[in-house]
Amino acid sequence: MPGSGHRINSGRWGSRKEMNNKTITESLTKVSHKAELVLSVCTGALILAQSNLLEDQSVSTNRLVIEELKKAATNSCEIVESVRYVDNGKIITSAGVSAGIDMSLYVVGKLLGKERAVQTALLMEYDLKQT
Repeated sequence: MPGSGHRINSGRWGSRKEMNNKTITESLTKVSHKAELVLSVCTGALILAQSNLLEDQSVSTNRLVIEELKKAATNSCEIVESVRYVDNGKIITSAGVSAGIDMSLYVVGKLLGKERAVQTALLMEYDLKQT
């Protein structure tokens, strides 16, 4: 998080370590209340779960992390498999890293319009999957 003096190593084993870092989870919980959107890519969902942000939410994560997320998340959290991303309104989570690109372009469309998202994908030479 910018300005916090802490670096979040998301993905792979970094998020598994940082999900138990109280400074990070408490800070994330605090700043999420002020944020317009909270996005998570891949195993970052583990950090959101430990920050108690996934209660009553649907969530996606990398398919290799589903079982770990089931242990970390509350029972009220619905883990949705085989989707690229899930939008809960404020909290949006994606599966693996490439799904994070899809999620990011979806958010561009949500905030700035679908045309801007398509234009951004073209500039990136990215094959945008319309969902």
